[in-house]
Amino acid sequence: MKTFKRLPAIGAVIGLAAATAFAVGATTTHAEEPDVGAQQTVRTMEDLGRSVVAVRNGSSVFVSWRLLGLDPSGIGFNVYRSANGGAWTKLNSSVLTGGTNYTDTAANLAQANAYRVVPVVGGAEQTPSGSFTLSANHADEPVVRIPMRAGGPVKFTWTGDLDGDGEYDYVVDRQTSPQSIEAYTSRGQFLWSVNLGPNSTNQDNIEPGSATIDVGHWDGVTVYDFNTDGFADVALKFADGTVFGDGQTWTHADDNRQWIGILDGRTGALRNYVSIAQDYLADGPMAAQFGVGYLDGQRPSLIASMKNRQDSGGFNMMIAAYSWSGQNLTQQWKWNRGSTNAADGHNIRIVDVDGNGTDEVAHIGFVLNSNGTLRYSLADQGIQHGDRFHIADIDPANPGLEGYGVQQDNASGLREYYYDAANGQMIWQHTLEGTADVGRGMAGDVDPRYPGMEVWSFDGLYNASTNTLTEPDTSLRPWPQLGLWWDGDTSIELLNDGKLEEWDPLNPKPTNSLPRIETVTNYGAVKAAQGGPTLVGDLLGDWREEAVYTNAAYDQLIIFTTDKPTTTRLYTLAHNPEYRNCMTVHGYMQSHHVDYYLGSGMTTPPAPPITY
Repeated sequence: MKTFKRLPAIGAVIGLAAATAFAVGATTTHAEEPDVGAQQTVRTMEDLGRSVVAVRNGSSVFVSWRLLGLDPSGIGFNVYRSANGGAWTKLNSSVLTGGTNYTDTAANLAQANAYRVVPVVGGAEQTPSGSFTLSANHADEPVVRIPMRAGGPVKFTWTGDLDGDGEYDYVVDRQTSPQSIEAYTSRGQFLWSVNLGPNSTNQDNIEPGSATIDVGHWDGVTVYDFNTDGFADVALKFADGTVFGDGQTWTHADDNRQWIGILDGRTGALRNYVSIAQDYLADGPMAAQFGVGYLDGQRPSLIASMKNRQDSGGFNMMIAAYSWSGQNLTQQWKWNRGSTNAADGHNIRIVDVDGNGTDEVAHIGFVLNSNGTLRYSLADQGIQHGDRFHIADIDPANPGLEGYGVQQDNASGLREYYYDAANGQMIWQHTLEGTADVGRGMAGDVDPRYPGMEVWSFDGLYNASTNTLTEPDTSLRPWPQLGLWWDGDTSIELLNDGKLEEWDPLNPKPTNSLPRIETVTNYGAVKAAQGGPTLVGDLLGDWREEAVYTNAAYDQLIIFTTDKPTTTRLYTLAHNPEYRNCMTVHGYMQSHHVDYYLGSGMTTPPAPPITY
């Protein structure tokens, strides 16, 4: 029998009739200046280009581009086409001030068509964007294909602007023995590879080799511009025998010793390194999850969450933060869990949980402050290990961010829980008789009839703020895997085992019968770990998200990008602080979130507190 442990609610519950300035499908304006009064910090983020993308959709071409985080509120755009390398022709009759997308119904698809956009400010055209070319007689598909060298399977892809042109480039792993990573530009130009050497041949999920990456829920790689010079760096956990992109080999006598290095994103050369602290070296090498956070609110730091296994079967856990100045890689702080009752899960989230402008490091059962001290543990509220959790503005009527997580074999019967992310105060818990491994949990707005987001695992779809079932028949809840903003509204679509689907609250279907939008295998894509993509993120075009797969030959990245028009106008999610942090983290693949409420009935988000 299910029991619902309802704790004192934090904040008021928004009524269904509450009016907002942002309706589904409506055009919104963009705030001109960042509101930094409460945060007092401005973080330096990527100077991105417009990332124009064009895909064929039947007899027309769908074109979209980025609205940037600091674009002025009155900015508009003109769209231009060049056919077969000819003169640029403006396509729109009046300046576009709504959604940053355009459908070209007049293109001759038998010839190559290039597209670019020109911003318009105060009635005057500005510098044109870069262009994107759709080849002649291009396939009708919502896909951009990036060529790669032939190689082994890919589990994860990372993204960052390696070459400084304002567009995202790609770093992929190769799940061979030994392992390697490779870098490619946004157009598919091969840049470099790094061979991780003999210490990457032990690919055990729990106790991998000292240089092994991307097994189980571990990664050990991430990509970001850590010293804000305009060129993304590659952070890598490595060990003896690693051969870097410039041919240099790392030699050290102890195979268990490990280092974290910063690689030049353009060459793969090792620029500098720091030893991983040896507190637990006697128990062997440490596996790692990497991510990025702004611990001082201004400059990015590398976060490494690391574990190794004791002979007794227990685990040592260490979390450390590192800064890269462009010359020196420095450990900022280190936190050892030791005897602290603080439950970890299968990924980390790095987010400003209290809204003060600096990021915290969150696991499923605890949060560390930006200085590496324990902010809170949820252990005294019954939280133990679990697979998945989310931190987002789940309830827009409640100030700040909320968390939602699921549990694995909690002895109390606890299945899922919902809490205030700033202080860990529990809002509600769902408990059943017996124990269960609740392996999936999801948060996102899929039912516009209720305020805020829904949360769900396997026991029904709940509106988080009201703790009520939005669909009384619990068997009709969707599968709790990944969310993806894809179509024209602000609620999420669902990405499950290579199927892009939509749950309709007015016509709910069981998990295996949801209306299908796309199936990735229809376009030659193969599924990676746990049936998922190698990367999800706002990589191209407007604010909707992309999902990255490979083909079966592993010589092509297949980037799925929307072909659905929208009038919704939002700045690129990659300029949102929480979202961009999420893009740097892998582990068990989970949905990304922004630090404002993005869903039906949303209000216009403020401009982000950033500078380029």
